Amino acid sequence: MTPLVLVHGLMGGSAQWDLQLKALSDHFGVTTLDLPGFGRNRHLPAISRIDELADWVLSALRDKGIEQYHLLGHSMGGMIVQEIARMDPGGVQRLILYATGAIGVLPGRFETIDESKARVQSNGVKDTASRIAATWFWKNEQATNFKACERLAQMASMEAIQAGLDAMKNWSGTENLSALPQETLIICGDRDRTYSWEQTSLLWSSIPNASLSVIPGCAHAVHLEKPELFTSVLVDYLL
Repeated sequence: MTPLVLVHGLMGGSAQWDLQLKALSDHFGVTTLDLPGFGRNRHLPAISRIDELADWVLSALRDKGIEQYHLLGHSMGGMIVQEIARMDPGGVQRLILYATGAIGVLPGRFETIDESKARVQSNGVKDTASRIAATWFWKNEQATNFKACERLAQMASMEAIQAGLDAMKNWSGTENLSALPQETLIICGDRDRTYSWEQTSLLWSSIPNASLSVIPGCAHAVHLEKPELFTSVLVDYLL
């Protein structure tokens, strides 16, 4: 049974996968991680480079004795797993890029990364987490699982949020897409406000062995908006 490793994004954590764990565990040995500064690892020093976050994940997997695995990354986690797939091509069996892109600084972003950093510093983690988490759901704060997502986002340290923004600002994976050897599934919600269709399309058209699943009526948190459908898509692809 090939393990499935789930990597969260900015202001996420291992707990965000709770609705998937039981069903996925029927088919895979599931490993979830809290990146430094997030979730249960809020106390750890933050890391401000995508490649160094990838190194941290790989080290954590080796410590668990995991050598070959399927790998999923959400949002910023999708950037991290692209780096891991490049660093460890023999270890990553299948790759899932979920609600993510190949460019850290998104064209047409609502504000610059530096403006976001200043806004977080001014408004604080709690208010920032609430504001950002709401945009991850098509129904915003009215979504069924918004509160759980908000609570997890609020666990992030200020240092980790700032470092994550710096990591995205200084990263691009576009030149590596055509060299990714793994079979890859790209998952997105058709209402995602964070990553535009252009970013999804770039992944789909550039990665040689890529498939695409677009989930209707969802924004950036498909796994919380339509958890059963999200899990079904994963299981269908990996088995």
